[in-house]
Amino acid sequence: MNRIPGLCTVIVTAILISSSISCSQKTPDPVDYVNPYMGNISHLLVPTYPTVHLPNSMLRFYPERDNYTTNKMAGFPLNVVSHRSGTVFMIIPFSGSNAGEQALTPFTTDNEKISPYRYSVTLDERNIGLEFSPAARAGFFRLKFNDSPNCGVVITTGEGGKLSCGEKVVSGYDIFRGVKTYLFLEFERAPRFDNITPGDQGTGAIGSKSIVASCTENGNGEMRIRYGISYISEEQARKNLEAEIGEWDIDKVEKRARDIWNKTLSVIEVEGGTDDQRHVFYTSLYRCFERMVDITEDGRYFSVWSGQIESAGDTAFYTDDWVWDTYLAMHPLQVILNPGTQDEKITSYIRMARQSGWMPTFPTPTGDHHAMNGNHSAAVILDAWNKGIRGFDLEEAYRHLKHTVLNETKLPWIRGKATRLDRFYDENGYFPGLLKGETEPYSIVNSFERRQSVAVTLASAYDDWCLAQMAKELGRKDDYDFFIKRSLNYRNLFNTETGFYHPKDSLGRWIEPFDYRFDSGTGARDYYDENNAWTYIWQPYHAFDDLIRMMGGKEKLGDKLDQLFSEGLGRTKWIYYSTFPDATGNVGQFVMGNEPSMHIPYLYNLAGTPWKAQKRLRMLMDTWFRNDLMGVPGDEDGGGLSAFYVFSAMGFYPIAPGIPEYQIGSPLFKKIRIKLQNGRTFNVIAENNSQANKYVQSAWLNGKELGKTSFTHSDITEGGTLILKMGDKPDYRWGVE
Repeated sequence: MNRIPGLCTVIVTAILISSSISCSQKTPDPVDYVNPYMGNISHLLVPTYPTVHLPNSMLRFYPERDNYTTNKMAGFPLNVVSHRSGTVFMIIPFSGSNAGEQALTPFTTDNEKISPYRYSVTLDERNIGLEFSPAARAGFFRLKFNDSPNCGVVITTGEGGKLSCGEKVVSGYDIFRGVKTYLFLEFERAPRFDNITPGDQGTGAIGSKSIVASCTENGNGEMRIRYGISYISEEQARKNLEAEIGEWDIDKVEKRARDIWNKTLSVIEVEGGTDDQRHVFYTSLYRCFERMVDITEDGRYFSVWSGQIESAGDTAFYTDDWVWDTYLAMHPLQVILNPGTQDEKITSYIRMARQSGWMPTFPTPTGDHHAMNGNHSAAVILDAWNKGIRGFDLEEAYRHLKHTVLNETKLPWIRGKATRLDRFYDENGYFPGLLKGETEPYSIVNSFERRQSVAVTLASAYDDWCLAQMAKELGRKDDYDFFIKRSLNYRNLFNTETGFYHPKDSLGRWIEPFDYRFDSGTGARDYYDENNAWTYIWQPYHAFDDLIRMMGGKEKLGDKLDQLFSEGLGRTKWIYYSTFPDATGNVGQFVMGNEPSMHIPYLYNLAGTPWKAQKRLRMLMDTWFRNDLMGVPGDEDGGGLSAFYVFSAMGFYPIAPGIPEYQIGSPLFKKIRIKLQNGRTFNVIAENNSQANKYVQSAWLNGKELGKTSFTHSDITEGGTLILKMGDKPDYRWGVE
C-alpha cells in the first residue's frame, strides 16, 4: 500500500485542532440569542423598542427614537414609566463650548450595540462614546469624551419637573401624567455645574429644569454616572441606588444584569431548530418579561389608586399591564413559568380595585389607561385559579369584578358609570349598533373608538362566564345562574345564515345590507374592534362547542377556517390598510398581527383536521416572526404577540384562558425543557422534527399513547414528557376524536 509521506501526521494534527476548536467554542447562553432589534421597524403601527432592563423591573431604558430608521436622537431617557411611553429625565452628552445649543439639537449615532443588559453607542459629530447598564431601580452610564477641551452632559426634565445639584449629586423629580418620578444621580468625580446658556432655555438658579455638568479635566475625559429612581421620594431614590449599584464599575453592573437574564430565560431550554429560530424564540421570551413591573421599594409602593404610599406587606406590587393584549397568552405563559409572581400580580390587581373602587383594565404606574373593551382581568384571575394558583383572595377579586362589570359602562375607552346603552345590554342581551351612517346620539361614546357593539357583546359574554365560574367556586348559586345565563349572550348576534357575528340595531333587526369586510368603519370600530368580522367569528373562548353547533358541525367549522385563510382582502392593499391599520400579517382575512387572532389556527384541531393546524402554524411562524428588523407582524404590545410565538414554538397553546387545557400544534424544536418552580420539568420531544417534518404522526404523554390533540395544565405541573413523532406528510387519523 502506497502512503503519502506525512499524511497520518497531517490527519492526526487536523483531528486534534478540530477537537481543540470544538472544545473551545462556548455554547451560547439563552440571553446571547436575544435580539432587541427584532421588530424595531413596524409594518404599520408601533414598532418594538430595544428595551434594556431587568425582568419585570421598574427601570426601563431604550434610545429615544420613533423606530430603528430614525436618523437623529434627542437624548437618553433615565426611565420609561409605562410600556413604550412616558420617558422621564434626559441625559444629553455634549462636547465643545455650546452645551445649551447641543442640548436643543438632535444628534446622529453609530456603532450601536444593544442587549437586554447593556447599551452602547457613539455620538457621531460629538465624538462621544456612551454605555449604559441597568439594575431594577437604578442605572449606570459611562461616557468617553474624545479630544474635546470642554465636555459633559446636560440633564433635563419635562414641563413641571425640577432639578437641583450639590457637589457630585443631581436630584429632583420629573412628571408623567401627574405622577412624579424622583431622581438621585451621582457623579464619580465632581463636575462643574452650570445653567443652560442664556437665550437657549432661559436663566435662573442652577437646577430649574436643566443642569449642565461639565468634566473638570481637559481632553479624553471619562464621566461615570450612576442613579436611582423612585416613585416615593428623592431619599428613596438614593436608597434604591445604594442597594443596587454600590460600585463605579459598569462591567460589574452588566454582569449582574446578564446573570439575572440568563437565569430568567434558562427556565426554558430548547434543542434543535435553526439559529434564527432560537433567536426569535429567546427574543420573544425576553419580551414577555417587560411587563408587569414591580414598583415595590423597601416594602412600600406609591399607589396612584389611593394617591399615597402604601405598604406592600409580604408581596410585591405590580402594575403596567394592557390586559386586553396580554390575557390570551402572556399571562397564561407566566402561570406556567412563574406561578408565584403571577399570584402577586393578581393580588396587585385586587389592591388596585380595593383602593379605587373599580377593577382596572389597563393599569399603569399613572393609573388605569382604561383602553379597549371588556374587563379581561376576570380571565386572568380565573385562569390562574383554575391552574392551581391560590395565594390571592378569590372572594375579594370576585366582589370587585362583579361590582365593576355590573356598574361600569361597557363603552370602549370610557371610564364611567353604566349608561343607557349598558342598561339596554342588561335587558336585551346584546350591545346595540347604529345603522350605517347614523349619527351617534350619545355624547359619551368615544368619537373615534365608537360603540364596537359586536366586540363588546362577545367580550362581555366571556367576562360573565369567567364570573360565573368564580361564583360557582365560591358557592354563590344565584350569582352563578345569573352570570352563566348572560354568558350565552353571544348567541343573540350569531347569524346562522352567514356564519358571522352580525350587528343588530336597537329594534333587534340585523343591520343590512352588510359587507363583513368593510361595513364597520375605520378599524371596524362601529361594530368590531381593530379587525373586521372575519376575526370575530372565532369567539367566545368559553363556548367553542356551541360555536361549532351554531355553524352546523365540525365540517362547517373547517370549511369556514379554510375560507378565512383564502378570502382575499377585497381592496387594494393601500385602501385595506388605511381602513385596518391593526390588521397586519395577513393570510387571506386571517390577521397574525393582532391578539384576537392568535388562537384561530388551533381551531382546526376542533374541526377534526389537526394536520391543517400543524401546517398553518409552521407557515405563520416562519413567515411573520423572523430574526430581523421587521420580524414582528404587528403591534406587539409588550408581550402579547411574543407569548403566542413562545407557546407555538414549544408546540402547544391555551386557546381558552380559564380552561386549564392546551391544544397541540407543531413544535419548532426537537426538544423543549420547561423547568417548573416546583422543581419538576415538563419536556416536549419532537422526534424526527425538521422544516419538512411538521406533521404529528403519533403522540405519547408520560409513556401512554395520546390520541387527542389536547392535554391539561396538571400534566405540565406534575412534570413529565410529551413525545411527538413527526413526519413530512399528514397523518389524517391522529387526533381525530
